[in-house]
Amino acid sequence: MRLKRYSVPKVPFWVFILIAVLYFSAIGVDTMDIDASQYAEISREMMKSGDYLHVFDRGMEYLDKPPFLFWVSAASMKVFGVNNFGYKFPSLLFALWALFATYRLTKLLYGEFTGRMAALILATCQGMFLMTNDIRCDTILMSWVITSIWLINEWYVKQRLGYLLSAFAAAAFGMMTKGPIALMVPIFCFSADWTLKRLWKNFIKPQYLLGLLIIVILLIPMSIGLYQQFDMHPEIMVNGQRGVSGLRFFYWSQSFGRITGESPWKNAVYPTFLLENMLWSYLPWIILFLPAMLVNFLKLLANRFHLSAGPGNEWISTGGFLLTYYVLASSAYQLPHYIFVAFPLASIVTARFIYELVEEQRYRVFYKVAKPLFLVISCGLILASLALITYIFPAHPAMIGVWFIGFGIWLYLAVKKDLKGKILWLPVTAMIVANVFVSNHLYPSLLQYQLGSAIGKYIYSSSIPTIDIALFEVDDPVNSINFYAHGSIRNCRDIDSIRNQKYIITMDNGLNEIKATNHAYDIIKEGRLFKVSELTPDFLNPKTRLAATKKYYFLKFRD
Repeated sequence: MRLKRYSVPKVPFWVFILIAVLYFSAIGVDTMDIDASQYAEISREMMKSGDYLHVFDRGMEYLDKPPFLFWVSAASMKVFGVNNFGYKFPSLLFALWALFATYRLTKLLYGEFTGRMAALILATCQGMFLMTNDIRCDTILMSWVITSIWLINEWYVKQRLGYLLSAFAAAAFGMMTKGPIALMVPIFCFSADWTLKRLWKNFIKPQYLLGLLIIVILLIPMSIGLYQQFDMHPEIMVNGQRGVSGLRFFYWSQSFGRITGESPWKNAVYPTFLLENMLWSYLPWIILFLPAMLVNFLKLLANRFHLSAGPGNEWISTGGFLLTYYVLASSAYQLPHYIFVAFPLASIVTARFIYELVEEQRYRVFYKVAKPLFLVISCGLILASLALITYIFPAHPAMIGVWFIGFGIWLYLAVKKDLKGKILWLPVTAMIVANVFVSNHLYPSLLQYQLGSAIGKYIYSSSIPTIDIALFEVDDPVNSINFYAHGSIRNCRDIDSIRNQKYIITMDNGLNEIKATNHAYDIIKEGRLFKVSELTPDFLNPKTRLAATKKYYFLKFRD
């Protein structure tokens, strides 16, 4: 009996327009403590000072992330102002470019259909929605890295030097975004592919010297800034140490030092930490990505670790992901978003696997398991978004109406028997519907409990000079307050240091200490706070939310 023939759908361009609109729909949502708001404030200070070579955080020497994110965000703020749009706009553009570069690379490797699928898979994984809301360095890093890989492969196929030199330039800008990992990932990708194909001559090309020269030239401004700010001033205290070399920190300690143990940054994670976090950050595609990696490895094992150089045979994506994961998992300090740089590679692997499942009708066992799993997960996402807008944070009836429209579209696709590529379209629709409410309802609702942005906006709108304000006994990451107040607010450690301040931001403990001094004051604003990046069941439950939050006060001392 002949099996029913399925066909991989050609992803229409308008779907990417819809996703881009969704990305931009939440551009006005406040930046989240800790990292995103810190980077926004650094960018604001850079824009205000006009000093793009030296990086400061609330007036203090900053040595952690490279400056590219700060450069482009500061330039954006120069045009659009100090606001959420000004900070987020460049990163959102880079996110869209990452989709395009993923498409172009996959098209070279596997053709148009698979190329569009890879871009769609990347666009709709949960990590991508997170990256376009909680803006850090990873969005831009991912974009530069996949661009470099794509351009190297263009050069390999078409033998045009311009592609290769552009690839090296992209790697250089990636290094200026988050360090040497931007150069290492492309090296991992092509080292794996060329080694398995025994293409040894590709490892030594005179053109590489010109490419390295481009990297060196492009890194000169950043290197000068690091040398001037830190190497020329060993007396500066940085991260609790003196005599820190900015150049050594960037080119070695921050990346390789975490593997060798030289870096003081450690959080006692284990090798599977990043993979476990991919269970949510690469949702829903993790269901197919893991078996796809297994299948690719078994194929290679069957071929005795030899890969032919024919069309459709590549280890750029699979090998690049595995080597990148190995290096990142070897670090003594890891965070869930570190693996985001390899998500375009994972999307290529997943897209190719879907093509094999549906178009070539291979691995039918995986297909039979994945199809109901996607149905269950998609349904779960849809219902979770309903719980979000009806129970966790009740929404306006109009938003509930939008949910019913989204649910109706998803249900139509689920019951339509002759729908081509249902295994692709059901999870895509569910992810889009769910993230409409995550981006436009959950995040705005959460950030009402973020002290820094709430008070910072009040300070700026009330034209209160930040020099007259101090934080006292505040148990909360308040990086965002400086960005939204458009100025640095100092943190006082003891009661005596606040006596000459006009305004104080504090919590219950601090308020009790102030009361004990008999210092007269007025409460001009108060509210409840929660560390919104660390959600708990008690906070998400409306019945226990009040107990999960703490109270804060904005005081004005009487003369």
